Amino acid sequence: MNILLINHFAGSKDYGMVFRPYYLSRELLRHGHHITIVAASYSHTRIKNPIVNKDMQVDIIDGISYVWLKTPSYKRSGLGRLANMVIFICKLCMYEKKIGRRSQPDVVIASSTYNLEIYSAKRIARKYQAKLCYEVRDLWPMTPMLIGGYSPKHPFIWVMQKAEDYAYRNCDFVVSLLSKAEPYMRDHGLENGKFYYIPNGIVLSDWNNPMELPKVHQDFFKGLKKNGKTIVGFAGAHGIANSLYAAIDAVSSLKENNIDFVLVGSGPEKENLQRYVKKMLYDNVHFLAPVNKLAVPSLLKEMDILYIGLQKQPLFRFGISPNKLFDYMMAGKPIVQAIDAGNNIVKEAQCGLNAEPDNSDDIKKAILQIAHMSIEKRMEMGNNGKNYVLKNHTYQVLSDRFLEVMNQLNNK
Repeated sequence: MNILLINHFAGSKDYGMVFRPYYLSRELLRHGHHITIVAASYSHTRIKNPIVNKDMQVDIIDGISYVWLKTPSYKRSGLGRLANMVIFICKLCMYEKKIGRRSQPDVVIASSTYNLEIYSAKRIARKYQAKLCYEVRDLWPMTPMLIGGYSPKHPFIWVMQKAEDYAYRNCDFVVSLLSKAEPYMRDHGLENGKFYYIPNGIVLSDWNNPMELPKVHQDFFKGLKKNGKTIVGFAGAHGIANSLYAAIDAVSSLKENNIDFVLVGSGPEKENLQRYVKKMLYDNVHFLAPVNKLAVPSLLKEMDILYIGLQKQPLFRFGISPNKLFDYMMAGKPIVQAIDAGNNIVKEAQCGLNAEPDNSDDIKKAILQIAHMSIEKRMEMGNNGKNYVLKNHTYQVLSDRFLEVMNQLNNK
């Protein structure tokens, strides 16, 4: 089967985020299928970007054909990012015939966070009588309307709404990372029976042979453990949405319980968080530099309890599928989750406790409850999470689900 996947932000093992297109494609490749990924040459989400000298350039990465469309660089947000999107879509339209001839697709997957690539995806699918999949990570334009405060009448929002409705009406199937989004999609034109939930997951090989932590991190954890600390850990982006102030306040009051909070990573809010900790004189809250993705298993192994939180947000009623959560579960550690969402994987897997988002007292209560559990009970929680991920969230399992859906549709 020839599969064409269009994702503006797609990365790879070397370039970094977004990883899902790469990991899914790598598994599909192992099943004997041919994969072409179309992506922009520049994305702010990547660790580094490819060197692209032509408007359209093809590279082979681990057997996957990457078609890079040359786009300008930009800062994290603003007009530059919008220009990057518009230029990507324009070049996608310009080169869609060439991309189609090269990939000869049996399945076309439109997978960008925003949805404007759907028109080219549909034209290519129609030309080659391929099945059209619309993959949904976040609901756009609802996301920028609720989080960014954009009006439905804003020109760009209006254009994206038209594209979203077109996608639901014209696709052969939807793959959604949001388990509770089907009613919304059906309200916007999706036919019954076309919705499939295929969430995020973990790469098993990363956990079988993890990279060692940098020595500075190793020494830091050794020091905490020498002093008998119970370590509450957070690993990932430090942003407003991650509800870290509430978690910091919660753990800061647990100093007498010999509990410390270690936050590892970077992000737009990290400096403000560090200033806040310094201002409040919290000396059991620590910040460490981010580590290589391949060292995350080694990092999480050093922690006793793992924290994940998100601010209350109406969007989450459609479900969540955070990569961080699956890494936490795979680490076999009990989790404190402060998220109000339409699904609750921690509860389903019985791998931790839930707390009210942005409620430091409730987060504190959950941390203490786990800290006071027997080692056997904490191990049981951790093993529950690990077994759940191995059963439901490895990329081998997720690619098999993708193939099952595609084969089922192609046999109709």
